[in-house]
Amino acid sequence: MAIWFALMLAAYLIGSIPAAYLAAKLTLGIDIRRHGTGQVGGGNLWRMTSWRLGIPIGAFDLGKGMAMVWVAHLLGLSVTQQLIVGAAAVAGHNWSVFLRFSGGRGIATTMGVVLILPLINRMSPWPIITCFACLAVGTIILRSSPLPVLVSITSLPIVGAFYEPVATTLGFLTLFLVVVIKRLVAPRATEATSVSKKRVLWNRLLFDRDIMDRKAWMSRLPFKAKDIGELDSEID
Repeated sequence: MAIWFALMLAAYLIGSIPAAYLAAKLTLGIDIRRHGTGQVGGGNLWRMTSWRLGIPIGAFDLGKGMAMVWVAHLLGLSVTQQLIVGAAAVAGHNWSVFLRFSGGRGIATTMGVVLILPLINRMSPWPIITCFACLAVGTIILRSSPLPVLVSITSLPIVGAFYEPVATTLGFLTLFLVVVIKRLVAPRATEATSVSKKRVLWNRLLFDRDIMDRKAWMSRLPFKAKDIGELDSEID
């Protein structure tokens, strides 16, 4: 049990490494939280800079989840415990201790956790196959990822309930909750001041944004001047 808790803490700290923030800051001198969606992840980095930065940072975020689950497996932890360790890495990415608990959405890290599980454990591949199929097909059809991501993450505990023990299904549910809670708890954007709270929550759940206008959301400056000053004081 002590090893499990220690590994969860290590997973949180490694997950907290803000690779996208560091890459944008070191290469271009910008705070990625001030640009585009304001998310600290490979996707926003790609849109605001280039694929040359976005791809390796996305791979790093994916690898954080995979590595921690693999280490948990090597230490003899169960599939459920591996999932919880992976969820801790996702939580670290979403609420990074190095960025005063701001961060990204944890999708790449979540997919790293999900991808490695059936490769190193004896378990049904169907929850993972369904998850990636929903993500791929939905993204191709909609040409947008937030709703397919929600569907794919939702499918994990649902499909897992048919093929895996209850404990593993609860592990999938934990991953789902970490991703969804991050979507819902962000501060309201200034662009959504005229939108009802119920509508904002609905937009966040389905589309991972406060407003329906995707183009406006992707190119917005997410913080007011006073908020930017607070970010500067936190880092400097």
